[in-house]
Amino acid sequence: MGKKNGKKAWLAKKRQAQMAQNPSVDEATKNQTSIPKRQNFSVDEATKTGTARQNRQNGSVDESAMIRISKLLDEFRATKDKVYTFEPNLSKNERAIVHQLCRKMGMESKSSGRGNQRRISVYKNKRKVGSDKGLESLPCLRFSEETKEVLMDLFIQYPPGDGDLEEELVGENSDNAEQRKRKKDDFFCKPLMNKEDIANKLEKLASAMEKAPGLTKKKPKLPIASFKDIITSTIDSHQVVLISGETGCGKTTQVPQFILDHIWGKGDSCKIICSQPRRISATSVAERIASERGENVGENVGYKIRLESKGGRHSSILLCTNGVLLRVLVSKNADKPKKEGMRVDDYSGITHIVMDEIHERDRYSDFMMAIIRDMLPSYPHLHLILMSATIDAERFSHYFGGCPVINVPGFTYPVRTFYLEDVLSIVKSTEDNHLDNTLLSALTDNRELDEEDKFALDEAINLASNNDELDSLLELVSTEGSPKLYNYQHRSTGLTPLMVFVAKGRVGDICMLLSLGADCHLRAKDGTTALEIALRENQQEAAEILKKHMGNDSSNSMGEQKLLDKYLATVNPELVDVVLIEKLLRKICTISKDGGVLVFLPGWDDINKTRDKLLASPFFKDTSKFIILSLHSMVPSMEQKKVFKHPPPGYRKIILSTNIAETAITIDDVVYVIDTGRMKEKSYDPYNNVSTLQSSWISKASAKQREGRAGRCQPGICYHLYSKIRASSIPDFQIPEIKRMPIEELCLQVKLLDPSCKIEDFLRKTLDPPISETIHNAIIVLQDIGALSLDEKLTQLGEKLGALPVHPLTSKMLFFAILMNCLDPALTIACASEYRDPFTLPMLPVEKKKAAAAKLELASLYGGRGDQLAVVAAFDSWKNAKARGEQARFCSQYFVSSSTMSMLSGMRMQLQKELIRTGFILQDVSSYNSNAHDTGILHAVLVAGLYPNVGRLSPPNKSGKKFMVETASGDKIRLHSHSTNYMLSFGKTDDRPLIVYDEVTRGDGGMNIRNCTLVGALPLLLLSTEIAVASAKEDDDDNENDDADNGGSDDGDGESQDGMEIDNTSGGHSEEKLMSSPDNSVRVVVDRWLYFRSTALDVAQIYCLRERLSVAMLYKVKHAGKVLPPVLGDSLHAIACILSYDGLFGIPNTLECVDSLASMEIATDYDNSLMETRKVIGQKGNKFPVPLVGKRYNNTKSFSSQQVSRVPVSMGTNNLSSPSSHNVPPMLGSAWSNQNQNRPSEGPGLNGNMGENVPRHRQRKRNRGNLFS
Repeated sequence: MGKKNGKKAWLAKKRQAQMAQNPSVDEATKNQTSIPKRQNFSVDEATKTGTARQNRQNGSVDESAMIRISKLLDEFRATKDKVYTFEPNLSKNERAIVHQLCRKMGMESKSSGRGNQRRISVYKNKRKVGSDKGLESLPCLRFSEETKEVLMDLFIQYPPGDGDLEEELVGENSDNAEQRKRKKDDFFCKPLMNKEDIANKLEKLASAMEKAPGLTKKKPKLPIASFKDIITSTIDSHQVVLISGETGCGKTTQVPQFILDHIWGKGDSCKIICSQPRRISATSVAERIASERGENVGENVGYKIRLESKGGRHSSILLCTNGVLLRVLVSKNADKPKKEGMRVDDYSGITHIVMDEIHERDRYSDFMMAIIRDMLPSYPHLHLILMSATIDAERFSHYFGGCPVINVPGFTYPVRTFYLEDVLSIVKSTEDNHLDNTLLSALTDNRELDEEDKFALDEAINLASNNDELDSLLELVSTEGSPKLYNYQHRSTGLTPLMVFVAKGRVGDICMLLSLGADCHLRAKDGTTALEIALRENQQEAAEILKKHMGNDSSNSMGEQKLLDKYLATVNPELVDVVLIEKLLRKICTISKDGGVLVFLPGWDDINKTRDKLLASPFFKDTSKFIILSLHSMVPSMEQKKVFKHPPPGYRKIILSTNIAETAITIDDVVYVIDTGRMKEKSYDPYNNVSTLQSSWISKASAKQREGRAGRCQPGICYHLYSKIRASSIPDFQIPEIKRMPIEELCLQVKLLDPSCKIEDFLRKTLDPPISETIHNAIIVLQDIGALSLDEKLTQLGEKLGALPVHPLTSKMLFFAILMNCLDPALTIACASEYRDPFTLPMLPVEKKKAAAAKLELASLYGGRGDQLAVVAAFDSWKNAKARGEQARFCSQYFVSSSTMSMLSGMRMQLQKELIRTGFILQDVSSYNSNAHDTGILHAVLVAGLYPNVGRLSPPNKSGKKFMVETASGDKIRLHSHSTNYMLSFGKTDDRPLIVYDEVTRGDGGMNIRNCTLVGALPLLLLSTEIAVASAKEDDDDNENDDADNGGSDDGDGESQDGMEIDNTSGGHSEEKLMSSPDNSVRVVVDRWLYFRSTALDVAQIYCLRERLSVAMLYKVKHAGKVLPPVLGDSLHAIACILSYDGLFGIPNTLECVDSLASMEIATDYDNSLMETRKVIGQKGNKFPVPLVGKRYNNTKSFSSQQVSRVPVSMGTNNLSSPSSHNVPPMLGSAWSNQNQNRPSEGPGLNGNMGENVPRHRQRKRNRGNLFS
């Protein structure tokens, strides 16, 4: 009956078309004209139109030329060539584009020549060496009288010796005993269940299904449901299986349940670990699976992510992130004795590993695949199930030795795609027919053809072309009104239904096929088109119809191109056009009744700009019609869950999202997708050793994923806001993360996994290995912090650094903070660096100034100018405000994100528990925080965590206004406008203070440093990799040589050879002469580029403290449960004292001043005259930071000319506690004679005697306090 009705409708339309043959074509193509069609549009075809020439004359650059230039630069950067010169045919504007792209890519460019021979050359930046500028005015290191007394007392009691402290004190490793004490994490162990327990669980599951039949109502409809038996049987017979399925097929939620039900059906227990690339995926999938089984999360289905976990050993299905699973795999291998081989029971608790979304290629999943591939032969019980979209599935299969691939079809409705040319026409048009019923009905029938359909069409085309039997072909195309049928090409001849009707002169059928979207540009196997067939067969009427139709198409294309060229001449295609988005959304919402809209945007700033634009529109600010939601990783989980809820009738849901909505989650009521084609991608440039955070074009694979989001509940439409030329030029796949991110953490994991393996050798096993420069840079960082030796062997410190779920640099900071009793702020810094900055970025200029004032005011609570200090102060103040129930007001007043603070609070607790679990600290953490508010010690903790990212501030040149940061490579880097140090001003001084920073980031505006803190020289001297000395008399000679020959070798290298390398003392007459007198003036060189003046005595004392600090850390690494020997304990105490006294030495006074936030309500401009009247935190209306410190201290006094006594700031008291390795302070003689300096408070008592007063003559003989056990 359906076939007859379909044929009647076809014939009715055909008769209408035949009533006025050619005029009918006009009518048929009117709709065609207003519905932009997807065209195959190449760069060559674009340039044929002459638009490139026209754009040159108008002062703009053709998009195809921009794409070509960008590709040439990408290809050059990937080569080993140092220079690339463009041909001289570039226009002035095209050369400007080259200069712009080079700045963005971290390369240099220079134009040369005149007239028609003017060329532009591009150079890769050479690694520079730190500048020697300023040697004539080296900063002088001076110890305060308090520090001198501390050092004198220390070295009288424990003189520097010639023996090997490490060999004498550290001794053998006691790690095995400590490992036995550690609390085992059984989260990843198989549940302890017998057959009876399993039977009870199956009975409970069946009961839940009966009571709530709606739980399983949708399951049979999922495409993967029919593959259940195939999947379970294939997993039983193969150790590795790849399931490739389109979005929406159900693989993520159903495969773990298939496995569990199958194993339980056999009466066995299992542990199925399902890894996801994102936290939101792990939690939402766990909740979905649990709900489908009629239970709560935490029972048989659990999850474990960075901040939270539900479930435990009893959970048979466990969802986790890739990072969590990686640490489990590495730790199970690293915890076993090194002499033992692979033990069969190492991974016996895990029966199945399901790695989902492997096509996203995050660095953890790529690394894990290499690990698991190596370990599978040793663990035959372990099954690996890989799950991917249909992207590059065969390549994954080949990587695992040709494992079986199960292809599951998707369950999505057809999606119509429009590009920028089309969108501009749609927005401009006053007609509403781009969403008409004809289009949507065509989409409804746009299903994929199966083998049966193709066979029937082949046979029908054969009958029609050879025997003039057209009925079968007519019946097929009239029954199934799908473009897949209209444009089907015979598998042998390449003929289409249109070509057959053209050859037979069937004018009515030709008109109908053209009106429904049949493609007249397709070519048969012999190369002929429908028009050429009409001419060959002498079908003149059919030929005229085709010519007119193609002419309309051509004119439409020309019109679209002109509209596009005009748009691109005024709008940068690499920026998000929020105006166009607002107009397109208005068009969609005006001409359609319902259906969610998903807008893909690059990042949080673009989400906010778009949201503000919509809310400022009278059309969209009507909350009774529109629900506007944001989806971003920084949005709280409760807010994220709102995007899954269906809106009430009459409401339109608009979701503004990053690429998190591409594959990580499914929103099942989206009908329309707006794709900006951009994404915010953090990358790494190994050639310049800088990170990049830039908006870039997505890949074709991502574009396909975004399109698929529109067809989940009904036929959908995707609007790509980039041109067809751009769509053809974007890469097929995104660059794997392992090739575009720093990999220090992964390199350390390699050594933990197999200490005997070379890092580069192992990483070569990954699917797409990182380039050698990236590996080399990572190894250097690990060697700098002592995690690897120079011959790439894993050190015992490296083992400890890799034991925590943070970056190795962060781990070292935490170790140092524990030694210095300054753990609390270190936890905050560690979590913020792993998560995100808690400060919000307001849009209004006045609000921006208030936010800058608030951040600077918070940083000043810890005595300095630093973004990291501001984060610490913000968290402490938020915690105090929360205790009073005023956290919301604090967050609003100080521009702090409440959700980020809550996240940091949870992460701190988790990290603290991890330190306790691994034996680094005791349950009672109070003793590790007694120096938490001492600014000198806190600055040293920052240096420990950020080294080797150290720079020196360079004053502005004559044309500049802002300070620059000179790095060890010689680069001059700008400070980011959001940094607290952006408005620095020191007045007239030759000082060039030191600064530590988290990373150098290259953005769209060039290289910059966003988070940084001014520090003194002393922490760097104690914690740097290398210090060396040379005679101060060489300065003048060196400067003369520099003036005479600017091309000479680097002075730092010369000093390292001619001077005395302190950390590698080799002896020699010149060294003895240099250090023969304690008052000899010497030049100190840190890491071969930072220079200071000092005396031989002071440098010798620093060297001894460096050695003892290193040995103390190694002692605690090897003997976590033991107290430090007296010499090391007293030395650490001395280090803490001198850091407190002199840790800020070298930070000059800052003239620039921002008024307190309270006064910003009235005055919003920076004004240096306000310095003397600066309001003190704690005045009325600004009370939140009051409990942080009991009193306001000015810690920004100049230390460049003389040392100023400073009162250490503590929580309401002015006391400094001794390091955690001490129970009582050592005798410090007259160190406390200065009335302005308080003596360190007594440390925790030994054996539970807190604060015990010990007679002074016994203090040196007592064992020091416990650190890690």
